[in-house]
Amino acid sequence: MTQSPQSDAGATPATTAASAAPAADRPLRVAVLVGSVRAGRVGPAVADWFTALAAARPDLEVDVVDVAEATEHLPLDLSGFRGPYGLDPATAPEVTGRLAAADAFVVVTAEYNHSFPAGLKNLIDWHYTEWQAKPVGFVSYGGVGGGIRAVEALRVVFPELHAMTVRDAVSLHGPWNHLDDNGLPRELAVCESAAKNMLDQLTWWGHALRTARDTRPYGS
Repeated sequence: MTQSPQSDAGATPATTAASAAPAADRPLRVAVLVGSVRAGRVGPAVADWFTALAAARPDLEVDVVDVAEATEHLPLDLSGFRGPYGLDPATAPEVTGRLAAADAFVVVTAEYNHSFPAGLKNLIDWHYTEWQAKPVGFVSYGGVGGGIRAVEALRVVFPELHAMTVRDAVSLHGPWNHLDDNGLPRELAVCESAAKNMLDQLTWWGHALRTARDTRPYGS
């Protein structure tokens, strides 16, 4: 798994050269957001399974962003938010640079009361331009519904931030009982097929939108 560079200041000659390469030749930077912050959560196990699949693709670089680790830097009071222009770069937390560097996102989310976790919403709300003109995919988990209502709620949120969601998603039903001792879904073939379909769509849109942003910055 390759971590995406967090800022230009921390870029190595290799990453600088990669950034200078044609958009079609550069690996797509995918930030995988682990949305739950609850004690005893299974989100990291689900994310580990998914990111192993994503990182095995040669055209993707994967950076796992754990909302639980970012939460202490993102209080519920959004008074530090600068309206539609986002966070002040001088005080922005480290996670902001990682989101800005991403070409695409995958949200790994639980379903709480027919929606997604509050900590995840707070992370989303603290940012704005970081999401723009980028695709978003989903891996959800929950009870019988597999977290699909959380995903449907997120599909309303991201377009407001000028991001687009891909159609196919991954849904795990009762992962606390359906992950084996190796952290793999017991219905592995079905889940891997769903993950491949979603990643294929995410990758297509990620490359297309990155080329568009390189050609003409969004909003210009």
